[in-house]
Amino acid sequence: MANVWEKWNKKIDTAGLKDDVKKAAENKQDFKDVPKGKYEVKLTKLELKATKKTDDPMLSCWMKVLAGQYKGQHIFYNQMLTTGFGIHNANEFLRSLESGVEIEFEDFKQYNDLLMDVMEAVEAEQLEYVLDYGENDKGFKTFKIEDVFTE
Repeated sequence: MANVWEKWNKKIDTAGLKDDVKKAAENKQDFKDVPKGKYEVKLTKLELKATKKTDDPMLSCWMKVLAGQYKGQHIFYNQMLTTGFGIHNANEFLRSLESGVEIEFEDFKQYNDLLMDVMEAVEAEQLEYVLDYGENDKGFKTFKIEDVFTE
């Protein structure tokens, strides 16, 4: 096992990492998890990406809280895209953003392009949302767009 440590020590700039750790400690922000509730949000990221564990396709959406106690923090919507039900859920969420882009799944390249088009439209129209961030009876997070407006 010692060879692994040596390999990592040679491969990674440990002095730079120590400096980064020090900077992170100095700039520490006390972020609390955003609890379930209704929030004014703005999309900051919408992408098709691979999951870390299984490398399966997933829709990832980052929403920044715009007001209140949790202003500046993010709520993350992640939807696996390996089943028809998962793609249906993702499509319904995307439609609720009211971007003006027709939402339909054909294949993953097309879906990636679609997500970029949605994000571009949301940014161009300066859309913001009221998000009802909750939990269903099975303990899964729920995300419902209740209102759409412009900045």
